[in-house]
Amino acid sequence: MSTDTPGIDPLLALRAPQDPACDVFLTGTVFLDIIFTGLDSAPVRGTESWARGMGSSPGGVANMATALARLGLRTSLAAAFGDDHYGEYCWDALAQGEGIDLSMSHTVPGWHSPVTVSMAYEGERTMVSHGHEAPAPPAVPGQAPTAPNPAFPQCPPRARAAIASLVPGRSEPWVATAARHGALIFADVGWDETGRWDLDALPDLAHCEAFLPNAEEAMRYTRTDCPRAAAHALAERVPLAVVTLGAEGAYAVDGRTGVSAQVPAIEVEALDPTGAGDVFVAGFVTGTLADWPLADRLAFAGLTAALSVQEFGGSLSAPGWAEIAAWWQRIRTCESQDPTALERYAFLEELLPTTARAWPLRRAVPTIGFRQ
Repeated sequence: MSTDTPGIDPLLALRAPQDPACDVFLTGTVFLDIIFTGLDSAPVRGTESWARGMGSSPGGVANMATALARLGLRTSLAAAFGDDHYGEYCWDALAQGEGIDLSMSHTVPGWHSPVTVSMAYEGERTMVSHGHEAPAPPAVPGQAPTAPNPAFPQCPPRARAAIASLVPGRSEPWVATAARHGALIFADVGWDETGRWDLDALPDLAHCEAFLPNAEEAMRYTRTDCPRAAAHALAERVPLAVVTLGAEGAYAVDGRTGVSAQVPAIEVEALDPTGAGDVFVAGFVTGTLADWPLADRLAFAGLTAALSVQEFGGSLSAPGWAEIAAWWQRIRTCESQDPTALERYAFLEELLPTTARAWPLRRAVPTIGFRQ
């Protein structure tokens, strides 16, 4: 983790005494991620492959929570944790290492932590996961019964924003509750295994401030053959439609004003794409809560995602302000840098400290359970 990140609060100028204590609330499943890197090719059946690098870190929804916290947002996570060593490690890494509020989370006795093994090679990743759904926590006398899925609370804390993952045919009551209490809902979506690709099958979309699918998902849901056309179609359903375009960057439409923006991706040598989508969303949420112009939000989200893929792991790779400051200092001194491209990120000047550590940065050694 980035233990010496400058103490930058991107919302400092906007904070008021009556504001909620929580900037962003999210919920989901925390995995223990074990990541192998430095593989020259995919593992071959019947052989043993050796990786040149390995890391371990909290994964799953922890990727997003860590990315938000490292960008200076006060983050609250509701999740179930196993009472095994893996669960203890993930809890400590998030609460003590990243400063994430886990007061809405709970430990489940006798339940083992879900685990994902990720192998990164040729710019892609292959994952194998194992886990069981967490049992509901025991009922407390005098309190309402818990939601069917124990990871999703019925009464989330007041927050400026909340992040949801939409699933066709399923509604999570906490999303409507959070929106009713003033939270801006940011949502992504996974592949529709039903093959219907029906926006009406995403009931919680009606509560969303922003919807952030990738290009393929956006085109399938809108029956269009162009990501930009898909974004405009989605902007008729949500105030902010953001379509990620992979190597081409991202395109967004503000349905309230009609303003659109496209920002190209930053070309980097990708080590591991794990968690890059989560980091992109975290960057966009940060810019939105800070009330930046739409193009600046896209640029910042793309920058944070680009920095993340140069490290391995999901939450391990999420950049903080130290990484962003070091990148900005380095990129301005490159003689071959296109002045126009540099201008796209000039808004960082007011946010970042005048001095930064040298690039590249090295993060803490990522592993489980070094004893002090």
